[in-house]
Amino acid sequence: MIAIGQFFFRFRNALFPLIVLAAVLLARPHYSFGSEAMDLLVDLLGIAIIFAGQTLRVITIGYEYIRRGGARWASLRERSGTGRDLRPLSDPLYVGNILIATGFLVVLGRGWLILLGVPLILFIYSAIVSAEEEYLSRKFGGLYADYRERVNCWLPDWTGLRESLAPMRFNWQRVLVKEYNTIFAVLAALLLIQT
Repeated sequence: MIAIGQFFFRFRNALFPLIVLAAVLLARPHYSFGSEAMDLLVDLLGIAIIFAGQTLRVITIGYEYIRRGGARWASLRERSGTGRDLRPLSDPLYVGNILIATGFLVVLGRGWLILLGVPLILFIYSAIVSAEEEYLSRKFGGLYADYRERVNCWLPDWTGLRESLAPMRFNWQRVLVKEYNTIFAVLAALLLIQT
């Protein structure tokens, strides 16, 4: 699982756009359940899921730019001075990506693609997280083990969120500089699906 995660992490910038393109080409959009009204509802649901994922990414980057790998985890703890955890999730960008990808599958409106795609997305990100956790465990040992005991990876724990965000300031400039490519890719993919 760790080797698979290392592979997907290393090549994610090339692989994920190709996977989205393949899904769009394999499953041209059609009326969900044979109805234009139902198709609109399914599209709105998918867009809402995409929006939730993109919002999570914007909030994460706006409050604290996440560097890759161990540097990200260590820098958050060092900057807080108290070893405070950034809650409610340890991997909010990954959760945002999962939501965005799932939203696209819903917009495509093919049940078989959702049934195959969502488990594939979850498998890929589980592998990436396994590889990252193995790396962080080697690098930080018991400190990281203690952190993993306190902070969930996938399901939010909202307790402590206010304390985590209190010393931080939201930075729109950082969002524009660091997140414009993801926002552009999301909008471009939505336009591609609609053509």
